[in-house]
Amino acid sequence: MGILLQTSRLKLARKISKLIFLFLCGWANAAELDFALEIRSVLSDACYKCHGPDTKTRKAGLQLDDRSTAIKSGVLTDGEMLRRLTTNDPDDRMPPPESNRVLTAGNRAKLTQWLKDGAPWPSDDRHWAFVPPKRPRLAKVYNSAWPRNGIDHFILAKLESKQITPSPEADKATLLRRVSFDLTGLPPSVEELDAFLADTTPHAYERAVDRLLDSPRHGEHMALGWLEASRYADTDGYQNDRLRYMWVWRDWVIRAFNDNMPFDRFVTEQMAGDLLPNRNFFTQVATGFNRNHRINSEGGSIPEEWIVEYVADRVETMGTIFLGLTLNCARCHDHKYDPIAQKDFYRLFAFFNSIDEAGLGPNNGNSPPFIPVPKSWPNLSGKEAQFVKPEPMKIKVVQTSVPRPQPGSPETVMVMHELAKPRATFMLNRGQYDQPDKSKPLHPATPPGLGTWNKKWPGDRIGLANWLTDPKHPLTARVTVNRMWQHHFGLGLVKTSGNFGVQGEHPSHQDLLDWLATEFVRRDWNVKAMHRLIVTSATYRQSSARRLESDPENRLLSRGPRKRLTPYAIRDTALFTSNLIVGKIGGPSVKPYMPPGIWKSISNAAYKQDKGDKLYRRGMYTYWRRTLPPPTMMTFNAAAREICTVRNDLTTTPLQALTLLNNKTFVESARFLAERMLQINDKPANRIAWAFRFVTSRAPTPAEIELLLADLNLFEKDFSNDPSAAKKLLKIGERKANTKFKLAKLAAYTLVSNTLLNLDEAIIQN
Repeated sequence: MGILLQTSRLKLARKISKLIFLFLCGWANAAELDFALEIRSVLSDACYKCHGPDTKTRKAGLQLDDRSTAIKSGVLTDGEMLRRLTTNDPDDRMPPPESNRVLTAGNRAKLTQWLKDGAPWPSDDRHWAFVPPKRPRLAKVYNSAWPRNGIDHFILAKLESKQITPSPEADKATLLRRVSFDLTGLPPSVEELDAFLADTTPHAYERAVDRLLDSPRHGEHMALGWLEASRYADTDGYQNDRLRYMWVWRDWVIRAFNDNMPFDRFVTEQMAGDLLPNRNFFTQVATGFNRNHRINSEGGSIPEEWIVEYVADRVETMGTIFLGLTLNCARCHDHKYDPIAQKDFYRLFAFFNSIDEAGLGPNNGNSPPFIPVPKSWPNLSGKEAQFVKPEPMKIKVVQTSVPRPQPGSPETVMVMHELAKPRATFMLNRGQYDQPDKSKPLHPATPPGLGTWNKKWPGDRIGLANWLTDPKHPLTARVTVNRMWQHHFGLGLVKTSGNFGVQGEHPSHQDLLDWLATEFVRRDWNVKAMHRLIVTSATYRQSSARRLESDPENRLLSRGPRKRLTPYAIRDTALFTSNLIVGKIGGPSVKPYMPPGIWKSISNAAYKQDKGDKLYRRGMYTYWRRTLPPPTMMTFNAAAREICTVRNDLTTTPLQALTLLNNKTFVESARFLAERMLQINDKPANRIAWAFRFVTSRAPTPAEIELLLADLNLFEKDFSNDPSAAKKLLKIGERKANTKFKLAKLAAYTLVSNTLLNLDEAIIQN
């Protein structure tokens, strides 16, 4: 009976699967299939592994990523591919189980219908991201009163096509809080909030936006994403994780954002600032972008191997940050999905392969090439601002008879500098440093499928920068404005912001993406202008209240952005509301509170906590050790900075709540926020209301005040009965408590402040 029942269930399951498949085929037939959006993506997911661009893994001589070869093969029209897709014979059914590719019933139905329709394949079958963007016309909308700028036309047109109305505009307080965090990483002060609410004149919001863009805090906040993408850290990484000194480059980035350096110049100086005709000390410092990679100083390392790793890292970083592509996939073989041959990877490799660097790092300190930093940095005199030629590398055999370069001191910064004679570049078999194909020397060049090369450009990193910032380049502007959109909305118009290739997600609003990309170029790569355009749009100014259960990620943009603050903004906000924050810009990294023994597993240094004002600098200046990054930052999903990271997936964990409750920075901040409350000569309810508004940018409800007052009274009673507990709480942190306040009262207000800093609204941007 058991066997008969099992057989019966299996037959039933097969019948149900067949019915579903037939239904989906009918659905696919009823809908017009879009090759670029619906067919190529399915072929990429299910077929390219064995029948794609990589000649070394291609099976049966069948190539499905190229139109002409696929059509010539006849497999699209002779019925063989259709048979393989629809057969129940496990030996013939595609994709085979060993490919580890899963083809859903819906996607199988799409391919089946496409083949039955004669496999129509457009003559220009390039992936959308590899076609230079053309400026689309503004989309026509019915509600012509809603759009505030071009962005809104594209968003509203799609909403109207789905019969969805936009959300109403967020209230003024919410809007100021939202844009303050997005542009400076800090909340508005109560005074700024009051002034904005009182300003009923036209364009009050736009004036607030301009004030925030002009704030020096803007450059600090915008630099954070660039530091994570550029894998900036204060140590080398790998086993020994030696110390390095690159904060001067971080200062350069902050200054570039505050000065609104045009993005094409921003790219050029970082890629080739040491080669420019008008090069100087500042453009040299900019090239530290390509020295932020990890450096191995392990004595048993093979220098030749690690030079290859460093150069490959630069290619990978360039591909992710500027092109939005996984170039590293082509290091060992032709890319399986995108038009990047293995030789293309090593032609890009050749641009970076002539740096005068050592494969093995020094024992603590900067690895050459590096230049000395004048004590007057960044206020350099004319002479100090001149280009400095790095001293020749000095190799010394010592700490094991291992030849190491002599390190640069804390008063130096690592830069790019070319060898007098370029290194030869060869394609490496399987990416192995010791398996070069010396029969085919390679010279610097860019992949032909990713934008044209102007023969007038020099064949060096200047030419590479020109290629990246060419207005006709299909990717750089798109990838950059997509990350801007991601910064403000939490997700990019292309969700896979690090992968615009065939395996990436199709844009939710492709016309808008292309319009923004062309607008960026039209505005001479003006970064602040693009941020202003986004945050002044009606799309951005919508209420964030959730409306559509069918659109949980808000891909349709029918509401405003709601996202958790960055780990840096969470910490900075606690310091800001407590008035502990120190506003100094730039300078060496600082070492604030950390768990005891945090560097215990690393033998070459112990964590020595700073004192005084250094404890209260913004989070972006916190010392970053790659093997042991700051726990609070990592708890709230900061990038580890091992490699280029352009998008961080957010998590919600109990550890986050425990950090906000118990971390020394947050407890000390709560104590000083409590002191600010007590300095207000008013009733407890009004003190609490002021602090609540400072932390959340809104007034509390009567019910919330009642709850917090009850907590305050309970806390004060408990601390009055247990003065030792109050003393213990008030001793947390380096700053001394104000002795004019009674212990029990200050401790009670401290716990109320701690509660406020732990509210969902305190760490969420609505």
